[in-house]
Amino acid sequence: MATRKATATPNISADELRKYYREMLLIRRFEEKAGQLYGMGLIGGFCHLYIGQEAVVVGLEAAAKDGDKRITSYRDHGHMLACGMDPKGVMAELTGRIGGYSKGKGGSMHMFSREKHFYGGHGIVGAQVPLGAGLAFADRYLGNDNVTFTYFGDGAANQGQVYETYNMAQLWNLPVVFVIENNQYAMGTSVKRSTKSPSLWERGAAYGIKGEAVDGMDVLAVKAAGEKATAACRAGEGPYILEVMTYRYRGHSMSDPAKYRTREEVQKMRDERDPIDHVRDLLIAGGHSTDDDLKAIDKEIKQIVNDAADFSRESPEPPVDELWTDIYA
Repeated sequence: MATRKATATPNISADELRKYYREMLLIRRFEEKAGQLYGMGLIGGFCHLYIGQEAVVVGLEAAAKDGDKRITSYRDHGHMLACGMDPKGVMAELTGRIGGYSKGKGGSMHMFSREKHFYGGHGIVGAQVPLGAGLAFADRYLGNDNVTFTYFGDGAANQGQVYETYNMAQLWNLPVVFVIENNQYAMGTSVKRSTKSPSLWERGAAYGIKGEAVDGMDVLAVKAAGEKATAACRAGEGPYILEVMTYRYRGHSMSDPAKYRTREEVQKMRDERDPIDHVRDLLIAGGHSTDDDLKAIDKEIKQIVNDAADFSRESPEPPVDELWTDIYA
């Protein structure tokens, strides 16, 4: 259980708190089920789970509006669910079935939804950053007030293309929020060993880009920072950098034994900083929900995830002729 002080938040309603709780719990239960299916051999290749980082994407989606875009790396299932993509379609894509978002041909790292403005899912470290700036450039060209959330990790923050993109984004005043999901360990090397910078968001200062660090284990803190960043972008003051300090409980991928950190460290984060427990504490301390209310939500979420898993097993594999479709737009 979280040890943070559970205090009332006047600008957040009980319904909003319950919504964030439900959305984070959906990601948590979905990822747990994905891990089970991977262990059963039903999901192949790489599988990067988002367990522990749920508050980041849920908080930022709470600051988004219709028309905003999002693009991210390979740790992307949480982003898909948070922007409203169907868990059945996401899980079926993970198992390589025709009912998946990319008809079973993309897998974990390569699914998209034009309807939800989700543009991947990219396997090359940092490759999505210039693409995110391109999405923002399109909106600036069209003259609307949409914003693009471009997510990448602390490991990708050392890629050269990130800084080329920073320069162009500031030069062209693009409405893009660069979200550094700093889970502290990249692919297995701690930030302390990989960089001398005291913080990652401050690197944007060289290009005149505003930014800040935010507690990524607190969905309300992330939401507040996201609202500030998007307001700046919509007002023509973009780009903006958010370094969201978070923590993944599992290894880099399902094949990572994570021997570069202790079990005690991970357990301490779970016990004291868990983002879902934090909102649970707020709901109960504020008298907004009871234990039974929250158990009912958990039961509902588990059923949704089980239904998605069943769908992913029952959906057929894509036919051979699908190899020749969707190659060009």
